[in-house]
Amino acid sequence: MSRPIAVLRPEPGNRVTAAAIEAAGRTAIRLPLFAARPLAWHAPDPADFDALILTSANALRHGGPQLARLTRLPVHAVGAVTAEAALRHGFTVACIGDSDAAALLAQTEAVGVRRALHLGGRERTIERGGIVAEVAAVYASDALPVAPEAAARLAGAVALVQSARAAARLAEIVAPRDRARIALAAIGARAAAAAGSGWEAVRVAPAPSSEALIDTALALAD
Repeated sequence: MSRPIAVLRPEPGNRVTAAAIEAAGRTAIRLPLFAARPLAWHAPDPADFDALILTSANALRHGGPQLARLTRLPVHAVGAVTAEAALRHGFTVACIGDSDAAALLAQTEAVGVRRALHLGGRERTIERGGIVAEVAAVYASDALPVAPEAAARLAGAVALVQSARAAARLAEIVAPRDRARIALAAIGARAAAAAGSGWEAVRVAPAPSSEALIDTALALAD
């Protein structure tokens, strides 16, 4: 019998990923560990930058009307989902990175970008420096309380880990003695490392996309 797959990402992505898992004939456990919300921010003058760096579609989902001031900037995005969200908001996508934020920055610098603006979360992996001339926090991801009985549902499941922060939060709610019954499908090596040790198995998706992560989880679940 196939194992259930736990989806830990915030809404609305949680239900989208869970629906994809259920469409594949598997059982999804919906257990968001964070809730994303917009922050007040003011878009800087786009003339001061030559590119916009985006690592999450949440920046677009929660950026609000200030985003319209920046649509002249070409977007360099991590992953197809973020790039597609940028297109829906009227941006032009110049580059789609297929790895992590550090790789995207290197790729962006290689094509000549020198003063980039990064729109991200309150907790983020990219800070000001190098080609990143300014960083604006446009959303926050607040940790949600998880009842012990909810965490207990993860026993025997495969958990989707889509960020290092989610991995660390998962390690907080699952006692070390209980990890041997839970397998992890991680979006990248950094997320896998942040989960710590003791899990039944840890597999890293071959690409930083929801599709690749779900495929990795499906393979673990069989």
